[in-house]
Amino acid sequence: MSKSGFDPETVRLLAAVLTEAGLTELELQEGESRLRLVRQVTVAYAAPQPTAAPVAAPAVAAAPAAEAPPPVGAVTSPMVGIAYLAAEPGATPYIALGQVVSAGQTVLLIEAMKTFNPIKAPHAGTVTQILVQSGAPVEYGQPLLVIA
Repeated sequence: MSKSGFDPETVRLLAAVLTEAGLTELELQEGESRLRLVRQVTVAYAAPQPTAAPVAAPAVAAAPAAEAPPPVGAVTSPMVGIAYLAAEPGATPYIALGQVVSAGQTVLLIEAMKTFNPIKAPHAGTVTQILVQSGAPVEYGQPLLVIA
């Protein structure tokens, strides 16, 4: 240890670890001495070069299409994840078209962060549409099925 608390060879070794591990920051404390190494990462960005002459834009830009509201009675995804219609491959699906479900009945699973979350029917009714396939990724708020 030097007067500053860490010898230069230790600092060089830690800097090498920082670079090799792809870290941007490393902090070490030994007794009263504290060392903080920060590596600035520069990301080079090159704008794509045009390969053909630019095409003139239309005089009136079309307004983006508004997202259609979910169908009446739609059960929407409360999270981002993967939807599963059955508990495991080959098992009987939780629901089928035309099936009558009760409020609180599990209608499918959504796997998020390696956790399977049961999605329950918010109300009783008949399954009129299944809008996702088993194993398909789903987004927050995406309609999954319709219970009329």
